[in-house]
Amino acid sequence: TYPVVSFALLTVGLVAGCDVGPKSGRGFKFPEGDIARGRAAFVELKCVKCHRVDGVDGLPAPTESPDKVLTLGGEVVRLRTYGDLVTAVIHPSAGMAEKYIAEQRGAAKKSPMEPVNDTMTVAQMLDIVTFLHPRYKKLAPLYEFGTGP
Repeated sequence: TYPVVSFALLTVGLVAGCDVGPKSGRGFKFPEGDIARGRAAFVELKCVKCHRVDGVDGLPAPTESPDKVLTLGGEVVRLRTYGDLVTAVIHPSAGMAEKYIAEQRGAAKKSPMEPVNDTMTVAQMLDIVTFLHPRYKKLAPLYEFGTGP
């Protein structure tokens, strides 16, 4: 019974450790957004100035220099969660791309993305995330574990 009790205590400890306190997002549920409205908000809020969206034709071309343009969506090693995308929209410095961090050696690590929190509505944020989320596709592994070269 000792291994069973140890396993039960470990499981309880791990589950309890998942809740990170009063600022935890645990249990938070966003209402559904709308893809068509998300596309419109993406243009209206000038996200297209610096972003392309993989697989989406007809968006205005970015106006920033090519080295500052970031394509959203496409094949990725790790899928972006809905929460990842919400965070990227409302707090872009939290998950800044490594290339920008490297460029800012010693400077305050601030995203080049212009803040939109004072002008974007909650509905626009939900719609933009709903528009972007299905654009991410997980890359197939180069080989299965144990079957590689």
